[in-house]
Amino acid sequence: MKFIHDDFLLSTETAKRLYHGFAEPMPIIDYHCHLSPQEIAEDKVFDNISQLWLSGDHYKWRLMRSCGIDERYITGDGSDKEKFLAWAQTIEKCPGNPLYHWTMLELKRYFDYDGVLSSKNAEEVWEHCNRVIADQKMSAREIIAMSGVSVICTTDNPEDDLKWHKMLAGDSSFKTKVLPAFRPDKAVKITAEGFGKYIGLLEERFGCPIASYVDLLQVLKESIRYFQEMGCRTSDHGLDRIPYRPVNAEEADRILVKALRGEGLTADEVEAYQTRLLLDLGELYADLGWVMQLHYGAKRNNNTLMYEQLGPDTGYDCIAGVKCGEKLPALLNALEIKSCLPKTIIYSLDPTDNAMIDTVCGCFHEAGIRGKVQHGSAWWFNDHLAGMRHQLSGLAESGVLDNFVGMLTDSRSLLSYTRHEYFRRILCGLMGEWIDQGLYPPDMETAGAIVENVCYYNAKELFNL
Repeated sequence: MKFIHDDFLLSTETAKRLYHGFAEPMPIIDYHCHLSPQEIAEDKVFDNISQLWLSGDHYKWRLMRSCGIDERYITGDGSDKEKFLAWAQTIEKCPGNPLYHWTMLELKRYFDYDGVLSSKNAEEVWEHCNRVIADQKMSAREIIAMSGVSVICTTDNPEDDLKWHKMLAGDSSFKTKVLPAFRPDKAVKITAEGFGKYIGLLEERFGCPIASYVDLLQVLKESIRYFQEMGCRTSDHGLDRIPYRPVNAEEADRILVKALRGEGLTADEVEAYQTRLLLDLGELYADLGWVMQLHYGAKRNNNTLMYEQLGPDTGYDCIAGVKCGEKLPALLNALEIKSCLPKTIIYSLDPTDNAMIDTVCGCFHEAGIRGKVQHGSAWWFNDHLAGMRHQLSGLAESGVLDNFVGMLTDSRSLLSYTRHEYFRRILCGLMGEWIDQGLYPPDMETAGAIVENVCYYNAKELFNL
């Protein structure tokens, strides 16, 4: 039997019926990713499989380094072919890692290759994939269309002019909506290296000085208004930990001015500033009906030598694991008290937070909005078979599975849309087990509707798409 076959991960007849009858036909709403809007707007054509697979993919880079591959064949000046061969040498050693399944799914879905990549057939796969790329003139837009993607939300900074989104919005030949998502991390992380320079960049972009907290908030408001005009439906925050130390705007101003002078801040001052800014931004999101996404729990750039050589987002992050989410209820409650809690999706990199998040979500609700506050899909180091099953089971046990907005790609690779297929197969496999074990009735119409909602309709509704 082929490794990637029609019933991959579907071990029961019920699971097969759910997947093929309900999940498989659903379009994809990719409400959080790191794809380049420029590559989509310019419809970038790729020369070979390495450019599609390995460029910017720190998931793969981590595994290659763990196998002793020289950095020259990862991020260095090795040829594209040499890097591909190094990846083939790596992946055959990784049973149990989701990248093994994703790799074989991508080969099957985009290149119609039925084999299993290894060092033994790497040359054959290299030639096969590159032939398909050349014959089909495989481009960014073609890959998105092949994947059945209806909406993409990219990740964009407040200072971005969004010119590529504007270009795409005016191009009626491309049917997929490409919308910006507001990511103000550089304004939130007040102690980050280069914070002062970043404030200067905002001043230049918006043509006004930022000498106070009020000034900064006004600039961010202006950026948010522009993002809204460009179709934005969501913000995203990458936080080390959830802050909560409430202060007034005057105290936030004092802390910001201190930082801009280059003076050191205490941990309490940092938390107070971040809390004030997140609360003020949350109010703005609520007014616009946006979804606020909170990603937290990563300890970043742990290898100083490699950070100095390669910079951030290159594969040297890990799970923080130090109760990074314990103040989540207080932050949400502060917004709720003022009747300005936006629709919110919460992700922790620490899987031991799952039960806490599931129960926190049940504390906040609003008539007319299903799943106003909810637990996001298994994220980053958790988006594997066991991690997805764990997240789905916990959400179902402590909440309402039928409200869940499902999978996101969170990737820089256009070929990563098979992650949605992977998630959908796991979802249907789990529901199929519950039905076959007598834990849920064998009502395929109702069960199928839940699958369709999780795969597509809930995201469409929550994000107002």
